[in-house]
Amino acid sequence: MINFIICDDVKQYREMVEHIVVSYMMKNKLEYKTHVFKDYDSDFLKIVESKLSFKVYILDIETPTRSGIDIARLIRNKDVDSVLIFLTGHQELGHVVMKNDFLFLSYINKFDDCEKRLTKSLDKALQMFKIKSVIRFKDNGVVYTIPQDDILYITRDSVKRKCIIVTDYSEFHVGKNLAELEEEVNDNFVKTHRACLMNTKRILSFSKSQKEVVFDNGMTSDLISTRFDKELI
Repeated sequence: MINFIICDDVKQYREMVEHIVVSYMMKNKLEYKTHVFKDYDSDFLKIVESKLSFKVYILDIETPTRSGIDIARLIRNKDVDSVLIFLTGHQELGHVVMKNDFLFLSYINKFDDCEKRLTKSLDKALQMFKIKSVIRFKDNGVVYTIPQDDILYITRDSVKRKCIIVTDYSEFHVGKNLAELEEEVNDNFVKTHRACLMNTKRILSFSKSQKEVVFDNGMTSDLISTRFDKELI
């Protein structure tokens, strides 16, 4: 799930930004949630501290009680993976953002084609998350996004001519072949069988004699061949 954390002290802009985000995500048919705040208060800071996945912060540079610059610094001290997008009605504050190494995605003037620029930034944010280890596929018209860290292994179903993505919480049947999925996954995945890719990040132990792996959630798999078992040693 992608989490959008929006903060602006002006109700008009909070509602505008949330509307843009909701419209964009509805078109993309992705699972998401918005978290909207009027100030950088204790509830906002709980979100910063939380383990929510795929955070996109859309931050007002100035609120009555706290600076978005200070908040961005706080976020980056705890989290280098989230996306930061700055909004402001004060273009002259741009140099303050630029001189800080926040690794932010964009700096948007609320009064300068805000909807178009924010939509483009959301495009980039989703692309970044795809690069950062997710698999996205469509099934029956619904687009699914699965964090690769959630995947235990991917195997081929020769009967249905599909691949099965096995996660902690479900199995997903994907209309792609194993070679295509091998191109999409990151370097944590290795081929352990001609019909299987395993996530080495999730493997707790491997028995070469029994040709079996135990994953960190207790699940096991014996989809290991002698030809490929060296990948696990």
